[in-house]
Amino acid sequence: MKLHFDKDADALYLKLDASAIVDSEEVRPGVVLDFNADEQVVGIEIRGLGKRLPAEALKEVAIQVA
Repeated sequence: MKLHFDKDADALYLKLDASAIVDSEEVRPGVVLDFNADEQVVGIEIRGLGKRLPAEALKEVAIQVA
């Protein structure tokens, strides 16, 4: 799994695995899901992140594993 923040595009992308993306769907304004050939979600893009989170929140990422 990879997480990438593009500061210039103000977008966060979460790549869940290395599957090729064959389709994408904007499920909510600014939220795009990427699908592989098996119709599994393999990527999630959140656009306009600066509007959704304060700038300070973008400086730190915390991962919790249960």
